[in-house]
Amino acid sequence: MILATIVTARIPEHLTGFRLDQALAEIFSDYSRSRLQKWIRGGRVLVDGRVLRPRDRVEGGELVELDSEPEVVSTCLPEDLPLDIVFEDKSVIVINKPAGLVVHPAAGNWQGTLQNALLHHDSQLAALPRAGLVHRIDKDTTGLLVVARTLAAHKSLVDQLQARTIKREYLAIVHGVMTAGGTIDEPIGRHPVERKKYAVRANGKSAVTHYRVSERMTHHTLVRVNLETGRTHQIRVHMAHVRFPLVGDPVYGGRSRIPRGCTESMIVRLQQFRRQALHAARLVLQHPGSGESCEWSADMPQDMFGLLEDLRTL
Repeated sequence: MILATIVTARIPEHLTGFRLDQALAEIFSDYSRSRLQKWIRGGRVLVDGRVLRPRDRVEGGELVELDSEPEVVSTCLPEDLPLDIVFEDKSVIVINKPAGLVVHPAAGNWQGTLQNALLHHDSQLAALPRAGLVHRIDKDTTGLLVVARTLAAHKSLVDQLQARTIKREYLAIVHGVMTAGGTIDEPIGRHPVERKKYAVRANGKSAVTHYRVSERMTHHTLVRVNLETGRTHQIRVHMAHVRFPLVGDPVYGGRSRIPRGCTESMIVRLQQFRRQALHAARLVLQHPGSGESCEWSADMPQDMFGLLEDLRTL
C-alpha cells in the first residue's frame, strides 16, 4: 500500500490574482502544471479547506493542502527479468538495454518488457507514468536509458528533454563511406502508405540529428550520432534519408547489400545481423537531485562489435 503525502504551503502575496494552477506551479515546482491541474480537478487540492477550479483566481495568503501522491494507473505487471543496471540512486536508474527488449507494453508485447522488469525491481515505480520511463529506444537498438524514481525526478528529466539539454550519443554502422559529418534537420511523420513506418515529411514534427565520422571502412562507416530531438525511429529514418542506411535495418535499410570481396563467412555474418546496428553509447544529463552534470557510457554489444571487426577486414 502506498500512503498519501499531504504537502502544505501558503500562497505568497506576489501571486495575488494568478490562476490557481499557475500559482501552484510556482509553489510546487517539482510537479508539472498539467499534473497539478489534474489533481485540482480530482479534489486533491484544498485552498482554505475548499475545492476550487484550476482557473479560479487566488487572493494571496490562502493555505493550500496538496495530496501529492499520484494514483497508481499502470496495468503493467511486475516480472522478474534481468536488468543491466549501470547506475541507481534514490532519484534515477540508468539501464543498459539489450537488443530484443521492448521498452513499453503495447499490442503484441504486453509482457516481457523493460517496464515489467522495472516494476519488479522497484514496486514504487507503479506510481509514476510508465514506471518512470521518460524516453525510449527501439526494441532492437541497444544502450542507455534513464528512469525516474520520483515525481520530482520525472519532471526534471522531462523538462531537460524538452529543453534539449540531455545529450544522447549513439554509435551506428551505416552502409556507404561518408566523407564528412553533418546535421540532418528534416521533419519526421508517419509514412503516408506504410503506417508502421516513419518518413521525412513536410508536415511532420521537427527532428534534428547531428552525426560525425568515427571510422571509415572500405564499404561502411562507423558514425557517432547525437540527437537534438527524440522522434520515433529518428536516426534510422534520417540516415536512410541521406542514403546511408543502418546496416541490418529490416525496415529502412533497403535491399541486403553484400560488398565485393566478401568471404562466405562475411556474407553469413551480414545476412544474420538482422537488427539495426545502433547502440546508445553515452548519456549526459543534470542529476535531478544534486543538480550536478552526470555522464554514463556503455560499451558496444558483442554482436555489433563482432560485425565491426569483420567489416574492417574487407
